[in-house]
Amino acid sequence: MDLASLRPVYEHDGPFATVYLEGRAPGEDAAQQVRLRWRALRERLEADGADARAVDAAEEAIRTGTPGADQADGRVVVAHPEAGVVLDERWDAALGTGDAAYWGHLPELGAYGREAARAVRALVVLADQEGAQVRQEVVAEQHTPQVRAEEDVAGGAQEGVHKPREGGLSHRVIHHRAENAVSRNAQDVADHVARTAESFHPRVVILAGEVRARAAVRDALPASLHVPVAETSRGGAGAGASDEALDDEVLRIAAHESTSDAEHRVEQLRSGLAHDRAAEGGRAVAAAAEMGAVDTLLLEDGAAAAREAFLLRHCADSSATLAVAPAGTGLKDGVGALLRFPLEQSTPG
Repeated sequence: MDLASLRPVYEHDGPFATVYLEGRAPGEDAAQQVRLRWRALRERLEADGADARAVDAAEEAIRTGTPGADQADGRVVVAHPEAGVVLDERWDAALGTGDAAYWGHLPELGAYGREAARAVRALVVLADQEGAQVRQEVVAEQHTPQVRAEEDVAGGAQEGVHKPREGGLSHRVIHHRAENAVSRNAQDVADHVARTAESFHPRVVILAGEVRARAAVRDALPASLHVPVAETSRGGAGAGASDEALDDEVLRIAAHESTSDAEHRVEQLRSGLAHDRAAEGGRAVAAAAEMGAVDTLLLEDGAAAAREAFLLRHCADSSATLAVAPAGTGLKDGVGALLRFPLEQSTPG
């Protein structure tokens, strides 16, 4: 997660009200359930001395939402007494974590940041022999993949892509032309994927659809793409194809990439600690954050990080990224950082 996206929140001096609604299966009384849940959260904020203006702003945002969607996806809202709502996003923790409300000098964005950091940007290509549907998706845990953009790409081949069944010289010529048409269309799709990747910055490209078409697209992707490519036989672009099956496969592939990335970050941390290019523990990471030295902030999954709200605020100011280390990594105080420069270089003398 690029923490610079949180800068608009930190443009305001605190205090802030931070409210989390846990994702739950919506029922027929979803609106009533959201009202009851909000009432309990409001009472917590008022007990903590929250400014009524911030509480009212948060309530207005929650009441004007879509109850069923809020229950299914979960939600995080941050409100300021003067600026009103400064953050309103989808969010979900593991079922059973519960709703939460905080009033403090800094917003409590650790849970939101952790989920966003685990999310994977994926380019999903549903290929057929004449082109493809290309989706830009953001895949977060326990959510249906969120489609940011969707484009239909038609290949430029003028020849037909279907091969004749009979033999003979003329049929071999048609067969060859059909092969060339598939290759030409696949190249056009691959070029579109490469151009889209330059702006979307996917973590993985997922090829689905017809076997022959997706294999042709894979072969046509440029070596300069530098993005992992995964294939799946589930789902497809044709009528009657199962979007649910494809979504399940996208979730599976994204989870694998997220885990792989987290493990790689821990390896980088261990190596960096040996060469003064990493820090571990609340005090050391806080010092690095104040100096603008943090390139990637690492929070351990399932472990409370020391001074988490403080670290997120300072790392957002310096445009650091946020990553989540796997549970059980054993980071000191639940936090580590990859550094832009060794800390001793920033200290005179």
